[in-house]
Amino acid sequence: MTMSRIRIASLLAGLVLTALAWQTQAFETMIQVSPNVLNIGSQGNVVTVHTDLPYGSVDVYSVFLNSVPIASWKADDQGNFVAKFDINAVKSLDGLIIGDENELRLIGATCDGEPFIGTDWIRVVDVVPRNR
Repeated sequence: MTMSRIRIASLLAGLVLTALAWQTQAFETMIQVSPNVLNIGSQGNVVTVHTDLPYGSVDVYSVFLNSVPIASWKADDQGNFVAKFDINAVKSLDGLIIGDENELRLIGATCDGEPFIGTDWIRVVDVVPRNR
């Protein structure tokens, strides 16, 4: 299996896990989304999600932020899992309400197949910088 096929299979598995997380009892994890104010008009690169999950316990290819697949990941200074998502994909999520609080949900599974979910709220604004 080529790497692209493995990645596609992992993404499909992640989508199935996302659906299953809503139907089964997923355990809750604490998350913090950064930035906590998402500016649609900004030129940022990533949305970062910090968790309280041990880094080695997460099946990284099962992780989604709403419907956005994970772009990269790392461990923080405490050994917890940190997920990064393409900011343009997050900005393009259906249903974002500009000028209001929006719920973002991190869904995935542990390496043991246990589904988890974490929720955080961010404000979404659309402010075009003056230097454009």
